Amino acid sequence: MNVLDEIVAEQIRTDLPDLATGDTVRVFARVVEGGKERVQVFEGTLMRLRGGGITRSITVRKLASGVGVERTFKVNSPRIEKIEVVRHGQVRRAQLYFLRQRVGKAATLRERRTNS
Repeated sequence: MNVLDEIVAEQIRTDLPDLATGDTVRVFARVVEGGKERVQVFEGTLMRLRGGGITRSITVRKLASGVGVERTFKVNSPRIEKIEVVRHGQVRRAQLYFLRQRVGKAATLRERRTNS
């Protein structure tokens, strides 16, 4: 293992849940405003997972006052405090770009069945 792999291995987070496209997630991100730092919660549908290892990122979409807001987070960033999965959605696509044309009830996804 070379030096770069060792540095990357230290920074990859192991406390994250299993994420899948279509899940409704709550991302707790640290935001700096002025000199203060606070935690901002962003809850929405996980539209896309991208990359692997240290470069892994997720795109989360929510509707705020009828306007779609998408935000991309680096999963292994120290600015991300935690990620919670609220519900598991059942989808047949890897990336849910079709949600951009849908609003309201049409943008909701079915919940995935659990084998329990």
